[in-house]
Amino acid sequence: MDARGLVRSVGVFGAVRGLGAARSSWRGWRADARALPRGVRERARVPGAATGAEPRPGGGVVRFERSSLQVRVTAGGVVFCGWDGAAPEPSYALSGACPQADARAALEPDKDGGWRVVSERVLVTVTRQGAVEVRTPGGVVLRRDLPPCWWEPEDGAGGRWTQRCEVPADARFFGLGGRTPGPRLRDGAYRLWNAGPGPSGAGRGERALTMPVLWVVADAGNHLVFHDDSWDGLVVLREGLEGAGSGHDRPGRCEVRFSGGPLRYWVLTGAPSRILSGWRALTGAPAVPPRWALGHHLGLWGAGGEPEVRRAVAGYAGRGLPLSAVHLGAGHHRRGRGFTVDAERFPDLPGLAASLRGQGVRLVSVVEPAVRAEPGDAVYDGGRDEDAFVRDPGGAPVRGVGRAGGAVFPDFTDPRVRKWWSGLYAERLEQGFAGVCHELDEPFSPAFAGDATLPRSARHALEARGGDHREAHNVYALAMARAGFEGLRGLRPHERPFLLSGSGWAGSQRYGGTWTDQRTAGWEGLRDALAQVIGLGLCGVPYCGTDVGGPAGSPRPSPELYLRWFQLAAYLPLFRVRSGPGGGRREPWEFGPQVLEHAGAALRQRERLLPYFATLARLAHRSGAPYVRPLWWGAPRDRGLRECEDAFLLGDALLVAPVLEPGVTRRTVRLPRGRWYDTAGGGVYEGPGRAVVEAPPARIPVLARAGAVVPVAGPDGGVELEVWAPVPGRTGGGVVAVESGDGWGRAELERFSVRLQGRAVVVAREGAEDVGYPVRVRGAEGCAEQHGR
Repeated sequence: MDARGLVRSVGVFGAVRGLGAARSSWRGWRADARALPRGVRERARVPGAATGAEPRPGGGVVRFERSSLQVRVTAGGVVFCGWDGAAPEPSYALSGACPQADARAALEPDKDGGWRVVSERVLVTVTRQGAVEVRTPGGVVLRRDLPPCWWEPEDGAGGRWTQRCEVPADARFFGLGGRTPGPRLRDGAYRLWNAGPGPSGAGRGERALTMPVLWVVADAGNHLVFHDDSWDGLVVLREGLEGAGSGHDRPGRCEVRFSGGPLRYWVLTGAPSRILSGWRALTGAPAVPPRWALGHHLGLWGAGGEPEVRRAVAGYAGRGLPLSAVHLGAGHHRRGRGFTVDAERFPDLPGLAASLRGQGVRLVSVVEPAVRAEPGDAVYDGGRDEDAFVRDPGGAPVRGVGRAGGAVFPDFTDPRVRKWWSGLYAERLEQGFAGVCHELDEPFSPAFAGDATLPRSARHALEARGGDHREAHNVYALAMARAGFEGLRGLRPHERPFLLSGSGWAGSQRYGGTWTDQRTAGWEGLRDALAQVIGLGLCGVPYCGTDVGGPAGSPRPSPELYLRWFQLAAYLPLFRVRSGPGGGRREPWEFGPQVLEHAGAALRQRERLLPYFATLARLAHRSGAPYVRPLWWGAPRDRGLRECEDAFLLGDALLVAPVLEPGVTRRTVRLPRGRWYDTAGGGVYEGPGRAVVEAPPARIPVLARAGAVVPVAGPDGGVELEVWAPVPGRTGGGVVAVESGDGWGRAELERFSVRLQGRAVVVAREGAEDVGYPVRVRGAEGCAEQHGR
C-alpha cells in the first residue's frame, strides 16, 4: 500500500489495530508528557532600545537593552539577520561554510538612534526599537520586520518566539513548498511541520515536506525569506489592500511563530532568477537525475511479485508505450524488513533487474527508516551494535511501529549513523536496483499520539550538539536523504544517484527529488498537485512530480480525470503513475481505448522532449532555476501573471496550460509578453493578454515562445533543434546540454542564437561556424532555413 494513501494514523499496519493501538498511543503520549517540561512559567521579552553597535565584516552587531542583532550582507547581496547571538552556523540548510561577507558593506548610524548597513545590492536599516527594514539600494522598502518577541521559561532555557512583518500592499505570497490548490498562498495559517500520511495533521495545508521559505512578489521588488529554524512553526499570512490612490494602503502582513530554536533568517532580493541563483549558492546545487529518470515511471505497490512486474512491463512494450523505470513498494521486502528481499515473490531479483534493464527499464526500491526490532535481523543487529537508534530520555531505544510490527528508528542526525546506514544500500545495488525512493521518512509511526511521529522527548545527536525530536523532526528526512545519497554515490562513483524522498526540508535538492503529497483527490487534487510542483520549485527543489490519478487509497479517477492528470504529468520533471491496492490498476490501458490512445500520444511527446528536460536539469544544477516556473517568472511586475494559477512555464521556451476542470475542450490562457505559437493547433498569439485555445481530449495546450530553440529527439533518436521563428526585429535563442552517459562529468552547454534575415530564419551556434544539429523551423510560413553566421 502507498504510504501517502494511508488514511488513519492508528491501525495502518497489520500489527497495529483497534484497542491495542489506542493503548499504545496513550502510553506513548503519557511517557512523552512526563519527559518534557510541564507547567513552566514563561516571561515575555522584547529587544528594548538600541544601546550601541559593533562593526563586523558585512555589517555588524546592533545591541539592545535585552537582546542583540547581527546583520551580515554576503558578497552576493544576501542578508542574514540573527537575534540573541544566533549565527548562520550550524545549519542543516547550508551546503557548506557560510557565504563570504561583502567587504564593502558598512555599518553606519541612522536617524533617530538607529543603524543601517549599506551595500551595493541591498540596504538594511535597524530602528532604535529593533524593527528591521530590507530596502533596495534606492531606498524602496521590500519588507519591514517588527521587533520580535520571546516567551522564554524563567529557568533561562530557550523559548518560543514570534515575529511580524509588513510587505507592500500589492504583494502576493508564494512558496512554503506549495500548500494550497493554487501556487499563490491565500490568507491563513500554514504549519511548518512534516506531517505523516493521512489526516494526522490539523488541516488540508499539512504536508509531508514543508519549507520555511516564503516568496513575496510585488511591484516594488521581489524577495525570498528563509527562517532557518527546524522547530515546529506557523506562518500566518494576510494579503494587503491598496487604497486606489488615496494613500490609505493596508500593507500585507506575515507573522512567523516557532516553538523554539534560534531566531535567524536570510533574505534574498532581486529578479526571480537571481534569487534562486543565490538560494542555490546558499543551500546547494540541485542534484542532476540520471538521464533515464527523466522518462516515464511506473510505481507498483501490489503484492503480485515478479509476475506482476513482468506483466506491467510487457503491457507497456506490447502497446508501444515507452517506460523507463518501475518502482517496487515496500511489499517486495520480506515481512516488512528493509534490505531483505521476499524470495517467494522475487526468487531471482537480480535476474529480473538485468532482464528489464535490457529492455531499457530500471528498478527502483522503496526504503523506509523503520527497522524491524527483531534480534536476528541483520539490519537490527547491526544498528544495535552501532548504537544507531534514537533513544528516549532514559537511554532505551524508542519503540515505534513499522509495516511488520515493532520498530526502531536510526538517528540520521549522527554522522556515524549516516555512514553505517549508507553502507546498507550495497544490498539494494546487488539486487539490481538502479535507484531508491524513501517513504514514511517524516518519520512516521502510528504508535504515537498527536502527529504520529517519534516522541518529542526522544533524543537525537544533532551533529554532536544534542537535542530532542522537537528540533530533529523536520530535518530527519533530510539527514536520511544525505545518508542515502552519499551511500549510492560512494558505492557507484561513476553513476549519478537516483534518490526520491517523500519528506525533507530546506536543502533537500542537494540529494535528489520528491513527489507531491496530495491530501485531496479528484479535480481539486489535480490543481493541488500542480501548485505543489510550482511551490517546491520556488523553494529550490526542481525535480518533482505528481502521481497520476491521485494518492493511492483515493477513489479510482474517472477516465477524463486520469487522462488530464496524465497529460499534465507528462510535462513535469518526475513523470510517474502509481498502480496498486486502494486505487486499483492505473496503467493507461485500464481506462479504455480512447484514454490509451491519448495517453500514448502524451508519452511519445515526453520522449520527444527528453533532450529539453535533460538541458533543464543541467541549467537547474548550475543556476537553481526550476524546470517548472510560474508565469510571472520573467515579469513579476505583471499583476495579471501573478494571479494566474492554471498554467506554467517549462523552462524559457514552453508555456503549458493543463486542463484542470471537467468537460473543458477550450480554455483561456494568459500570456506573458511576446509572440506565442500553439505547438499543435498552429495558432499565433500576442502577449501580454489572453488567448482562447483548443484543448481537445487528445492534448492539452502547449505554446512555444517566438525565437525559442528547443532541443528534441529526432526520428533517428539523435538531437535536433526545433526553432520557433522570431518576431521581425527581435532575436531569440536557446541552450542544449551535451553530456556523455549518466556519470559525474560536467555537461557542456551549447548556446544558439536565432534571427530573421529577410524571410530566412538564421540559426547560429556560439563559437562555431556550423550549427551541428538538424534544424526544423516552425511558426514561419514560407521561411527558409539558413545555418551558420
